Amino acid sequence: MKIEEEIQQRTFKSEHQKAYINVLYTSNWLQLAQAGAFKPFGITLPQYNILRILRGQYPKPATVSLLIERMLDKTSNASRIVDKLEAKGLVTRKQCPQDRRTVDVLITEKGLSLLQEMDPLDGGSKTGLMNLSEEEAIELNRLLDKARS
Repeated sequence: MKIEEEIQQRTFKSEHQKAYINVLYTSNWLQLAQAGAFKPFGITLPQYNILRILRGQYPKPATVSLLIERMLDKTSNASRIVDKLEAKGLVTRKQCPQDRRTVDVLITEKGLSLLQEMDPLDGGSKTGLMNLSEEEAIELNRLLDKARS
């Protein structure tokens, strides 16, 4: 459905404004779709993001500052998210032996198993992005990269 129909607005000040609103709307739409797909697994998108970062680091631990650097949502509270993941047994935390001010975070076997179970959801398979051809996805990535440059 076109953005004009989705938000019931017929005209925009410019195509740039329309694109901006379309990107914001689509971002929220994708997040809602992803949240729905993650709900049966009992985790949120930011928790999933941290687990994926930790899996990429595995078997090495990560610091909270490294997690913050790599997170998709820079406004998320990484320490609080790690607390919740630790309570679920998906990560462990311990003081870094080399620097007592730093805490090492490591994904557990339970966390790795959960991610493996969730892998089919990766890549937007439960979202409208799969409606794009490979070439369209490449072009969309190029345009989004260009918008951020």
